[in-house]
Amino acid sequence: MACFLAVAGEAVTMFVFGSQYPGYSQLKNTMSSMGASVSPVSNQISTWWVMMGILLIIFGAGVKIAFSEKGRSAGWASWLIILYGAGEGLGSGLFKADRIVGVLTTSALIHDLVGGIGVIAILILPMVMKKVVPKNAFPFFNRMSNIIFACGILTILLFLFRYSSSKDNILSLYKGLWQRLFMLNTYIYMATIALIMLLKNNHEIPTSFTNTDTP
Repeated sequence: MACFLAVAGEAVTMFVFGSQYPGYSQLKNTMSSMGASVSPVSNQISTWWVMMGILLIIFGAGVKIAFSEKGRSAGWASWLIILYGAGEGLGSGLFKADRIVGVLTTSALIHDLVGGIGVIAILILPMVMKKVVPKNAFPFFNRMSNIIFACGILTILLFLFRYSSSKDNILSLYKGLWQRLFMLNTYIYMATIALIMLLKNNHEIPTSFTNTDTP
């Protein structure tokens, strides 16, 4: 439930608060700029990010419990989700991406650092979850994990073009689009994990999640 609330809440707040920020473009502006001090919705979106971070940390802890028989792999998956929640959620909410005369503030540097750690964690997650959810229990999940991993790498690379020397090329211009596609990719994957957890808890997956890891 925590995962579904985080995913749905993020989708709704991005568009609701974005519409309250005059001149803000979902395609051209980053999410971090919505939480900067100059934003008219800075406090609201920052509060939500903290809430989202807490929800994802709860979800991460739930993953370890739900797949406890998978031992170390479940533990790694849990910590990757927790790192994402702590970085992209709590970190983004507590440290605003502010600039003074075009220079990143200390708060913005921390914002980028913890957010980057969170992004790396969630990028790795599909490769770990392949070891947690066996093919015989959920055959499509293995292929989905590969696709999500590839799409995650692609969208992050496109997003990083904003640091290129030319700010007018189409890749740099639409940095908001690439970031949102990355988030969509991530949220679809986490929601799928949450769904598998529900099916597993309700005993609707007939095959066994036997432990193949070293404790």
